[in-house]
Amino acid sequence: MNILVVRNDKLGDFITALPTLYVLKHHNPQNRIIALVAPLNRKLAESCDFIDEVIIDNGEDILALALKLKHAHIDASITLFSNTRVALVQWIARIPIRIAPATKIAQIFYNRRITQRRSEVKMGEFEYNLQLTRALFPEISLDFPKPLFHFDEDIFKTFCEEFTITKPIIAFHPGFGGSSDANWTLHEYVELVWIAQEFESVDILMTFGPDEEKLYHEAQELVDERRVKLYRSRGSVVDFAALLSRFRLFVSTSTGTYHLASASGCETFTFFGDSRFASALRWKSIGEESKQHHFMIPLEPKGRAEMFEQVKQELRNFLSAIA
Repeated sequence: MNILVVRNDKLGDFITALPTLYVLKHHNPQNRIIALVAPLNRKLAESCDFIDEVIIDNGEDILALALKLKHAHIDASITLFSNTRVALVQWIARIPIRIAPATKIAQIFYNRRITQRRSEVKMGEFEYNLQLTRALFPEISLDFPKPLFHFDEDIFKTFCEEFTITKPIIAFHPGFGGSSDANWTLHEYVELVWIAQEFESVDILMTFGPDEEKLYHEAQELVDERRVKLYRSRGSVVDFAALLSRFRLFVSTSTGTYHLASASGCETFTFFGDSRFASALRWKSIGEESKQHHFMIPLEPKGRAEMFEQVKQELRNFLSAIA
């Protein structure tokens, strides 16, 4: 059976789809698993051995995208996050079985509509995604390995040589690309970096995305680069994931890099908005739960300050334990 899985939005959202793709492939290795993804997720999708074909949604018109899907000879589709455009595309492509959550007006274009009520946040986003596979295979196992990604050491070895890394890496990622509901300021991240500097047993890294040049230069003015390495992402998302898989701890807000780090096996300190929609319950990662440390940042100043003190103490405790 040729099965299409649709998750054509941001990095973190796509990572929540990976367990779904994995269990569909492992339910029956004869299944041909096809992923419809945004361009930024192409390399990551192509690196997964449980995805047989990757179709890129470049934002083209509906008929052009429908033609791409028609050429893939798809028997069934599972749309993890729907809108009218992707729903209509699948209807035009005449995919026989079209599964999606029963939300929004777009549901009229699907012939298997599953009531989930994700707004109630009874489980994580990736768990809601997994549940949809049972509309196609009721007996499917929803188990998947953690971590889901595995990489060779070549990229990490080169990185260590370039940055003179010899100890376990504690990494701080202050940026978020506008995709998070809560984060600390750069100065607050630097306070956390100062705590890490108290421990000679670790190397300290601050990481920045390719569009965070301004933030990178601001950080240069605030830290001692003899002790703290500053790293601007280069290469593909897969290259960065290979580095993250070797880090000891990754500290960031709830954004795509957090999901990438956790899926790669790295332990995480992660900051979430103080609401059910933005909460850790909904946006926990697909990695090992025991390695995920979640902090909800209150909106009001007093609660925010108290939470920051808690984060500082837990960071000290973590670093003391691995020293």
